[in-house]
Amino acid sequence: MSAPESGVGGGGAGRGAGEGGPDAPAAGPARPARQARERKAMLLRLDPAVHDTLARWAAEDLRSTNAHVEWLLRRALEQAGRLPRDEG
Repeated sequence: MSAPESGVGGGGAGRGAGEGGPDAPAAGPARPARQARERKAMLLRLDPAVHDTLARWAAEDLRSTNAHVEWLLRRALEQAGRLPRDEG
């Protein structure tokens, strides 16, 4: 069994942007600094094909797999009208 992806689950919790890791982009466009927020770690079990597809999509968008999953969840919450007002 392989080790969990560092960006999803408990393997990379605590890594911030720019600290590297197997799913972190090597270089990307400069992004404006954001105020640091507390993050909750969570283990997410995925079908391997879904994970591979997410990882490829994240790489195409120069995001870590973890950041891409969070982006997708925020987008879904916003479209459903359920994103908290102080978020996003």
